[in-house]
Amino acid sequence: MTAKFSFTAELIAEFLGTFVLILFGTGVVAMVVLFPTNNPGETIHGGFTNITLGWGLAVTMGIYIAGKVSGAHLNPAVTLAFAVFRGFPWRKVLPYSIAQTAGAFAAAALVFADYAPAFHRIDPQLERTAGVFTTFPAFPNLPQAGFLDQLIGTGLLVLMIFAIIDEFNAPPGANLAPALIGLVVVAIGMSFGGMHGYPINPARDFGPRLFTVVAGFRDNGLTDGTHVWWIPIVAPLLGGLAGAALYDFGIRRFLLRSAVISKIGADIKDAPELSAK
Repeated sequence: MTAKFSFTAELIAEFLGTFVLILFGTGVVAMVVLFPTNNPGETIHGGFTNITLGWGLAVTMGIYIAGKVSGAHLNPAVTLAFAVFRGFPWRKVLPYSIAQTAGAFAAAALVFADYAPAFHRIDPQLERTAGVFTTFPAFPNLPQAGFLDQLIGTGLLVLMIFAIIDEFNAPPGANLAPALIGLVVVAIGMSFGGMHGYPINPARDFGPRLFTVVAGFRDNGLTDGTHVWWIPIVAPLLGGLAGAALYDFGIRRFLLRSAVISKIGADIKDAPELSAK
């Protein structure tokens, strides 16, 4: 019998799962950015490789926290895709998204509190380190480039999530799925991390971005006149839907058809009076 949890429990799980995700994720970026080396060319604390690995592990840990209670969406793009393609209740979409964003905001605040001395040493005026918490385009004058990047990255994320958890495909088992989804995030970061910092999650980007505004970061992408904040929200939502549609119409429909045929065959085999005709 599957345990039934209250809606409040689900929201708390989404909050805490996203909180842990962002705590580890922005924490590893802080490690790389805030402790520079005096040796030119030296890789700092693993550099971008550590960032991609750290974010992948962060996603895995967040899913382990929330998976049993809420399904561990931890991402409004995932929640929306489940509502459109998997029957997730629409009344829960906005509350889930708010809980995820709040968890991301709280985690950013805790990371800033922990690393405050390093922030004030490296960037006393908080003019150039908001990127520890949120993402920015590599080509600010080409917003379409960042938009396309986020469509692709989030599309891949949701495509692979749907493939990994699909009971009609070859699911790895509940305990292994979080690790595999974390590896998907590592792969996306390594392959598509440069154009916009691979947020692939509106809550992951907007929650910490709101915190940078509250904390007084000047380069926050929301109030600094650059207006880059909307791309990591809109593009992941659309990209997630595209990835889900690609999986369902490209793969799942054949799996469902095969499952129906197999069931009919099994029913005929189990009915002696039919199989004898």
